[in-house]
Amino acid sequence: MSSVAPDLLALQRLHHWESTAPQRVALTQPMGNGVVQDYTWGHVADQARRMAAYLQSQGWEPGSRVAILSKNCAWWMMSDLAIWLAGYVSVPLYPTLAPETIRQILSHSGAKACFVGKLDGWEGMKPGVPTDMPCISYPLSPRDAITAYPGWDEICSKTSPLQGNPVRDGDELCTLIYTSGTTGMPKGVMHSFANFAWALDKGLGRIPLTGNDRMLSYLPLAHVVERMLVEHGWLRTGMHVFFAESLDTFAADLQRARPTVFFSVPRLWVKFQQGIHQKMPDAKLQKLLGLPLIGGLVRRKIQKALGLDQCKFAAGGAAPMPVSLLNWYERLGIRINEGYGMTENLALSHITVAGQDQKGTVGPAYEGVEQRIDPQTGEIQMRSQALMMGYYLEPEKTREVFTDDGWLKTGDKGSIDRNGCLRITGRVKDLFKTGKGKYVAPSPIEDRLMMHPAIEACVVTGANLGQPLGIVMLNPDAAASVADPAARTELETSLAAHRKAVNAALDPHEQMQALIVVTQPWTVDNDMITPTFKVKRNRIEDVYGRHYESWEASGKPVIWNQD
Repeated sequence: MSSVAPDLLALQRLHHWESTAPQRVALTQPMGNGVVQDYTWGHVADQARRMAAYLQSQGWEPGSRVAILSKNCAWWMMSDLAIWLAGYVSVPLYPTLAPETIRQILSHSGAKACFVGKLDGWEGMKPGVPTDMPCISYPLSPRDAITAYPGWDEICSKTSPLQGNPVRDGDELCTLIYTSGTTGMPKGVMHSFANFAWALDKGLGRIPLTGNDRMLSYLPLAHVVERMLVEHGWLRTGMHVFFAESLDTFAADLQRARPTVFFSVPRLWVKFQQGIHQKMPDAKLQKLLGLPLIGGLVRRKIQKALGLDQCKFAAGGAAPMPVSLLNWYERLGIRINEGYGMTENLALSHITVAGQDQKGTVGPAYEGVEQRIDPQTGEIQMRSQALMMGYYLEPEKTREVFTDDGWLKTGDKGSIDRNGCLRITGRVKDLFKTGKGKYVAPSPIEDRLMMHPAIEACVVTGANLGQPLGIVMLNPDAAASVADPAARTELETSLAAHRKAVNAALDPHEQMQALIVVTQPWTVDNDMITPTFKVKRNRIEDVYGRHYESWEASGKPVIWNQD
């Protein structure tokens, strides 16, 4: 049985805010054309109760699964609450999935219905939703979905709110979070209400969230970090959550929210840096930052331009952040904490301690989390009360990911320093052996490669080759610029110099023979990356493997691939 106090569980928190702060603004939703809609706790609870009553009226058995396919928005959160209030289990889907993956998850989970919400590519996704599956649209759903399915507002207007204060036991299944794994089909990670409550309890010991905080919700709520930190953090603390409208309005959305706590993946931190460099060369910026009075003014101006002038706690995760990038932000007065976790442990594993210099590591384990390194493989293993209940309907795969004594095998390699801080050195299965019999860990090399401003994503590969190869995808601006021959030549020279600089810091057997610039973008649609922007190594091997030997033999430092 769960050891978590019942009043810390998700629905109990909803009832708390509904009864004690019904007029407090809980969510701020952009509606388009600069219009925003605020939702109070009273409104959130009323809408969730009405939708819960509608779901219950369908007659599904308790514990039935209901899916949510939408970008982040106020109705996403209210849908989740409604599903729980009705006695069901939520199944979030990434809003960028291919139709085959959507169909697989809906089928595997046994979902009874699906909320079809705010989406950019609904036409492409629609074939993945069975035609006989009951669906519900949101006010900001694509027009096709709004006309095809019953609408949120219509349902709520015709349905009386669920009465009383329904709650769920801590040990009950709360949600299935389907992993966006880099190999194979996604697995449904089962988490209970108590898992979330315990993880929040320990997380708040390191991340200072309170009811006075503001967060911008823009990373997919289908991802474990956003679900934990934003949704469940919101329910625990009563903080104010803002939503982003689109990529085009992201800067304005950030300015509107002026978040006090901000989490992002390294890719976005790099984009912020590149945006600043476009306006001011780094040499000039560093010179200004070094001046006593002017430096402070420049820092505040840049922080305000980013919308982070009120940010008291910044964090990064999902992939390693180069120390040079962390140092760059620190000079701007933005100290980024690095976190580490997995869907299987609710992302509650490690994070650096605010105010302490632990760069190059992901810090010590959270309170209540145990860590160890397997002496044979170097694999990081951990255990805590936030570990998953298992993979849904897959007992064999569940057994494979746990040791006999109940520790989670993370699949990552690492070491623990004398201060208890964890350093991640790569993936257990990502190591490859070159034709010279030497092992190469690609992750640290990829971290260095990613520091070139034109590179959006990369993979270092080379099993059985004489030397590794670096395969890089350009960001959209760089990719567009190479139509100009002069710009292409300039970029090629820059990439060649970057390869040389990265190689200079590597052991001889790790040094890249060449950089391969791909012209085909890596997307979720073509199955080259996961929804969290992790490159699928197996797919890279399948698509480009036949060229490896000829690329290695070419003798060129930079090769343009035309596939």
